[in-house]
Amino acid sequence: MSYHRAHPRPAREPAIVTAAIIDDAFVSQVRRDMLAFAQLQLRDAALAEDAVQEALTAALTGGRDFAGRSALKTWVFGILRHKIVDLIRQQARTTPISAFGGDDDDLDQAFDTLFRENAHWQPAHRPAQWLDPEASLQEKHFWSVFDACLTHLPKNTARVFMMREFLELDTAEVCAAAGISTSNCHVILHRARSALRGCLEKSWFVAGERPC
Repeated sequence: MSYHRAHPRPAREPAIVTAAIIDDAFVSQVRRDMLAFAQLQLRDAALAEDAVQEALTAALTGGRDFAGRSALKTWVFGILRHKIVDLIRQQARTTPISAFGGDDDDLDQAFDTLFRENAHWQPAHRPAQWLDPEASLQEKHFWSVFDACLTHLPKNTARVFMMREFLELDTAEVCAAAGISTSNCHVILHRARSALRGCLEKSWFVAGERPC
């Protein structure tokens, strides 16, 4: 699911009208990615379906031309992001979403094994030094790996992480939407970032270098 916030800017191409870069396969793939993200955040299949349909309709009938599919996909996800933020805020003002279930227990246990009793890193799990991480952010394949790592987070953890980092909700709004305390939110975000870092070190950075 490609819904990260910081896609590298696509290379400049000749202007291509929107209709020329859209086909059924492309729209179907984008729609699947959008729906997966909307369902993760909204936890309501019908609401997610409506949000995705509205975002796609707004993007494809907006009369804009795009330089390529990457630009179009970024634009569509931007529209969806705003719709989801509005819906989450509406939900938070009415009925807060229930607190976390048990799908984060495995992450809790895995996280606890990374540290000694004095809260210092276990030597074998100490984070590796990343060489030139800024360069990695410019590579399309890096974001594919990042998306795969994000997909492997427990759903509740991924939801909180994406609300904070992609939807850019403030901590109070995240807590209201997820039904969690501020301290719990900070713990979840810390564990999500640590889990993502560990996944990226195994799948992208090897001893501080990009794998071949």
